[in-house]
Amino acid sequence: MIPLRDNVASQRLPFVTYAIIATNVAVFWHEMHLGNGLERFVDSFGLIPVRFHRVHDPIARFVPVFTSMFVHGGLLHLLGNMLFLHIFGDNVEDRLGHLRFLAFYLGCGAVAAIAQTVASPHSAMPMVGASGAIAGVTGAYFVMYPRARVSMLVPIFLFWQILEVPAVLFLLLWFAMQLAYGMVSLGGPETGGVAWWAHVGGFGSGVIAALCLRPRRRLRGIWVH
Repeated sequence: MIPLRDNVASQRLPFVTYAIIATNVAVFWHEMHLGNGLERFVDSFGLIPVRFHRVHDPIARFVPVFTSMFVHGGLLHLLGNMLFLHIFGDNVEDRLGHLRFLAFYLGCGAVAAIAQTVASPHSAMPMVGASGAIAGVTGAYFVMYPRARVSMLVPIFLFWQILEVPAVLFLLLWFAMQLAYGMVSLGGPETGGVAWWAHVGGFGSGVIAALCLRPRRRLRGIWVH
């Protein structure tokens, strides 16, 4: 299932979302020109769980938590993440405001990254990508836009079809898949695949943050204390 667009129009320009996308693209462009230095770059700016748990210097420990959000392991990895951010990020930014959205995005990304280090504390494999932070965005969208609909590309037999489904259904299915694969990965061999628990942690943190940050309804005609 590939999401294409949603039916919720933003009321203001989501320039923070665009800036995050541009930053990710710029970093990937830099990666493409590193040649033999790419592995060193990924080791330096990616998050390595075993290093996170063993290093005591707070700067060396936590800086990769944030820098890893802007490093990607390939073109498809980048495009998939940026597609999700483009579809869901503008609306969440619209609801939260620009600065709160930026703090929210980085916070969800940090929670997601740390969740993966807890699930795989002995892994020496660098973790990179924006998917944990973007999972937080989708979690917030799930809470904030329960009536939204998403058009997605779905393979049916030998053909691709465009279907419009409720966003909550699409996101619930996506989250269920991340959780299922995450449960399977526990205790299994390190395969160098997807950081499932970063997705789960990001989505969960996005849901919780959205419930705390969304404006409450005001009651009219009564006094409260």
